[in-house]
Amino acid sequence: MNAPLRNGPASFDELAPWLLAQPPSLGPVRLVAVDGHAGSGKTTFSGRLAAALGGAPVLHLDDLATHEELFEWTGRLREQVLDPLGRGETARFRPYDWVARRFAGEREIAPEPVVLVEGVGAGRRALRPHLACLLWMELPHEHSWERGQLRDGAELSDFWDGWMRAERGHFAADPTRPYAELLILQRGGGYEVLPGPHKTTTTPHRRT
Repeated sequence: MNAPLRNGPASFDELAPWLLAQPPSLGPVRLVAVDGHAGSGKTTFSGRLAAALGGAPVLHLDDLATHEELFEWTGRLREQVLDPLGRGETARFRPYDWVARRFAGEREIAPEPVVLVEGVGAGRRALRPHLACLLWMELPHEHSWERGQLRDGAELSDFWDGWMRAERGHFAADPTRPYAELLILQRGGGYEVLPGPHKTTTTPHRRT
């Protein structure tokens, strides 16, 4: 990751142009990670940010994880996505089908000026050197997991039991939040952008 960013965005509306103004971090790409606990709103936020960026590609880490490898996807990410994007080429990968329990089809991610990668562990140690910015969804795991379980329903309760143990273990060994430049808080229908722990100076902020 680049040196701590000193003049960050003050609101969600300013975030897209601010990210575009950062230097590329992976070949021609500014790779931006959106991390947080399961159920913290990463996918929804990333979709809104992608739209604000004019349709930026979004890599969902759920497409690279599997039932047996909830967090052991770093090799696939590097070989199928990071390496080609770093060469300025389109990345191609087979997403995991969580119902059929196999990789199927093919998806592409073009080396656009900004590419978003979202999912639990998006800011992991192995990925941080390739990031232009690391964002953390600021919602405690208790609230995040409660939202996620309400979203998924009782039929996935067994999966959630295993997931919560795995997520605790992951963040205990490889925490993300201490390295986030920006914290994202959901406020009603909007978002508030705050300086993260990795910032060295205070960034003004306001609700949007």
